[in-house]
Amino acid sequence: MSGLLVVHHTPSPSCQTLLEAVLEGAGTDELPEPVEVTTRPALAAGPADVLAADAVVLGTPANIGTMSGALKHFFDQIYYPCLQDTRSLPFGLYVHGGDDVAGAVRDVLRITGALGWEQAAAVVETTGTVGTPEREAAWELGATVALRAM
Repeated sequence: MSGLLVVHHTPSPSCQTLLEAVLEGAGTDELPEPVEVTTRPALAAGPADVLAADAVVLGTPANIGTMSGALKHFFDQIYYPCLQDTRSLPFGLYVHGGDDVAGAVRDVLRITGALGWEQAAAVVETTGTVGTPEREAAWELGATVALRAM
C-alpha cells in the first residue's frame, strides 16, 4: 500500500480545519486504491517518516512572515538524512495566515526545491477565516497528493 505522510504544525482552529480537510481528501474512497496516511506533528516527524513515505503534505501557519519554527525544525532534522534518497518525492503544501502567507510559501518551496521534491499540486494559501472554498481546496490537495503517492 502506498503511504502519504502529513507533517503539520496546527496551533489554531483554522489550521486544524485545513488539516482535517486534507486528511478527508487523502482518505476519500474516490481514489483508485486506499493510501495509508500517517499524520505527524512537525516537532515529532523525522527522517524515518519521510523515507517511508511515497508523498508528503506539509501544513504550517505563516508566522512573522515565514513558516512556523516547528516546520523549520522538521526540515532541519530531515534535510541531510533525506537529501539523496527523497529526490522527486511528490509533495503538497497548505499555509494559513492572518493576512499574508507569501513569505512562508516562498521559504517552504525554497527548501523543498533544494531537497529535489516535486510539487504535486497548487499550494493552498489561506488567510483569515477558513470557509467552504478553503476547505474544498485543502480536501483537493489531500486527494491529489494521495493520488500521486500511488
